[in-house]
Amino acid sequence: MEQYDLLYRLYEDSEAETLRELQNFVDLFPPVDSRIALDYWQDASDELEERKDEIRSSFAAGETFAEVAARATRDQTFAALDLHSKYGRAVNALVLDVDETLRSAGRTDNEIPRDTLHLLTEFHESGVPIVICTGQTLENVKGFTIQGLGNELVHSGTVSIVYEAGTGVFTPGHGSTTKQLLYEELDEAVREVFSEVRSRVLPQAPDDLRESVHLQGNEFNITLKPNFDIGSDPAAEVIDRGLRYLVDLLGRAVAAAVGGVDADSGEEWSRAYYAAADPEVADVLAAEGAAPEAEADDVPEAVTALFDRIDVAYYHADAAEIGSLELNKPNGVRAALDVLDVEDPFVLVMGDSKSDLRVMEWAEEADAGIAAAPEHASEDVLAHVRDTDELVYDRGDAASMLRIAYVLNLLDGI
Repeated sequence: MEQYDLLYRLYEDSEAETLRELQNFVDLFPPVDSRIALDYWQDASDELEERKDEIRSSFAAGETFAEVAARATRDQTFAALDLHSKYGRAVNALVLDVDETLRSAGRTDNEIPRDTLHLLTEFHESGVPIVICTGQTLENVKGFTIQGLGNELVHSGTVSIVYEAGTGVFTPGHGSTTKQLLYEELDEAVREVFSEVRSRVLPQAPDDLRESVHLQGNEFNITLKPNFDIGSDPAAEVIDRGLRYLVDLLGRAVAAAVGGVDADSGEEWSRAYYAAADPEVADVLAAEGAAPEAEADDVPEAVTALFDRIDVAYYHADAAEIGSLELNKPNGVRAALDVLDVEDPFVLVMGDSKSDLRVMEWAEEADAGIAAAPEHASEDVLAHVRDTDELVYDRGDAASMLRIAYVLNLLDGI
């Protein structure tokens, strides 16, 4: 209660809103070659320090409290205090999805906002490793990460990229463990199925589908993307057709790999298995006139054993994908944290999709962190986040969650 009372007095007695405005101005002021602009920045910086000095002299933990008031709103600070009361730990790594988590096509023009990027830099400077965890290809995510955070930070040895939802891990500056190709650890049967599907997915696609989709440039996963704006009606239509096609193609490849079974039944078995596993897949197959006539229990045991290791993922109007269930974001995150030498992780996981949910569930089960999600995340993700710490934020406002975590770490240092 003493810390609660002190923080309450901090926000009552100081002009915290003005302090935050000054801090944001000083932090985010763009580099310009203007004497007048630089003088304006210097005046703001001087006023910021004067206001912080007033707080420093008013509290025993004045340095920390000055930073708290300059970085976070009252609500964000008390959310951080509640988290510290519950867990008693600081966040020692960030695990961050990118699309619709750090950036949003609908709110931030698909760019990571400057305040979010600056806060990531602040975490880096305080010694907190950053794990970017995404379904995107390595080259794509490397490009915008370097563009946003800078080449020096990305190659500092404290940043790792889990790409293609756990297919590989890239951690610059770590010698032989800089790039880990986790898919190479899969056995031959699974790799053969993926090789078969990849070799046939575009050449054997119906003409109208082949002209409307493209393969994402993955190292291992097989991802169909629309040749239309993501989220549009044409994209939704073609991805639904693409999902049906992928499910059928996978069924034939698995039946061929197993051998000794009726390969022509592979499509029906695949439809039955994946419709039973995922209601969204079931709905799409039904809408595409491909609802399974068999039951999942009808699938031969040897075929089921392979299906159990292969994931079919559907992202409405965005992508249809085949991946390995043994290569997932939690496994990739654990590999990244191991390279980063985070021995006793307590991470902030931020994400919006089913693959991110798996990381959140791992963090909860292992007592290894907390989870946050944007308000437009999938229902399963939102249910998990609301049931744990209720860290739900507005679209495009990932910075608010980073501020809470930053204050949590400041409070832990008192």
